[in-house]
Amino acid sequence: MDVERITTELYGLPPERFVAARDAYVAEAREAKDAKAAKAIAGLRRPTLAAWVANQLARERPEEAEGLLALGRALREAHRTLDAPALREAGRRQHQVTAALAREAAGLARDAGQPVSEAVLREVTEVLHAVLADPEAGDR
Repeated sequence: MDVERITTELYGLPPERFVAARDAYVAEAREAKDAKAAKAIAGLRRPTLAAWVANQLARERPEEAEGLLALGRALREAHRTLDAPALREAGRRQHQVTAALAREAAGLARDAGQPVSEAVLREVTEVLHAVLADPEAGDR
């Protein structure tokens, strides 16, 4: 079984459909006697709504997601070099970009039939800030 393809598919599903679909793939892997795939798929955890919403942005607007990653690199470089003007500019852009992308992601979620509350929108913004600060978070 192609665990990477299955993982990508599962994390594209609305969160309420994740567990049933994951469990069906685990059963399929077990029927195929693929214990390694069954274990890997069974270990996948249902995303929070905020993580799913942020993931929709990465899936549907990859160029905007890449722009966020580029801003994160610039922000970390400005911190590393203690470049005050670059820090000010990157900090200003950070707030504008994360707010705009969080709204965009919420719109994508609504279009997919998943309403997003203000609390979830704040969590999405926090996810986007984490992506800016941590390159590993961006990779995930």
